[in-house]
Amino acid sequence: MSIINCQLSIQKMSVQSSTKVVTTYRLSEMKARGEKISMLTAYDYTMAGLVDKAGIDVILVGDSAANVIAGHQTTVPFTLDNMIYHGRTVTRAVNRALVVVDMPFGTYQGNSKEALSSAIRIMKETEADAVKLEGGEEILESVKRILTAGIPVMGHLGLTPQSINKFGTYAVRAKEEAEAEKLVSDAHLLEEAGCFGIVLEKIPAKLGQRVAEELKIPVIGIGAGGGVDGQVLVLHDMLGITQEFSPRFLRRYRALGEEMLSAISEYHNDVKTGDFPNESEQY
Repeated sequence: MSIINCQLSIQKMSVQSSTKVVTTYRLSEMKARGEKISMLTAYDYTMAGLVDKAGIDVILVGDSAANVIAGHQTTVPFTLDNMIYHGRTVTRAVNRALVVVDMPFGTYQGNSKEALSSAIRIMKETEADAVKLEGGEEILESVKRILTAGIPVMGHLGLTPQSINKFGTYAVRAKEEAEAEKLVSDAHLLEEAGCFGIVLEKIPAKLGQRVAEELKIPVIGIGAGGGVDGQVLVLHDMLGITQEFSPRFLRRYRALGEEMLSAISEYHNDVKTGDFPNESEQY
């Protein structure tokens, strides 16, 4: 190796070592000092690389890929193999963010041994940092069994999309006192079991703030108000690539769907008219 290449290699190693990798412990430190946590979904190598470079703290390989990538109406049809495929492509691109992979429907409900086996497959085959499960007391046995294997677990309460056939609607959850109190109780149970964090989806802002204040672990919200410890959105939604989904909590930072459609249409027209390729674009 030449002296110049050696120097470049040392500089590259120095830059990489100065980038502080996000861990579950670091997330707890962020909560303790009042620093908000940023979280976004990603489902493939290219997009995950951009999200990581932007400095996002946590990347969720969500089963929402069933909707935005595969075109399913719900997340229920996605399989363990589906999630492992997407998780593997994401982790290859990530250098800094904590990567969490959703455990899909049917891999942990009602059978804690199957839950552990599924979680181990995710961790070994994707090289992710943690898994996420939906539910509270009902899935507590699975959570505890996964944790005994040393696998970090993130909880998910409120609107749980894998249970959409039970709810029958994507309306705001825990508006009534009984459901709100159960959510708070479930949050404490998940914390006591050893979860490193919890996602709260589509619940009243005051309830989200209450949970965040009562728990020592980070609470990430999606439609849970600004009083929680961090926020998560679906990448394709916030970029405006998807257009059908427009809940109140969603802020679209760009209209990339329109820009992409315009670019593709322009390419189509250039090919049809013979404008592409021009002389400078040929060999």
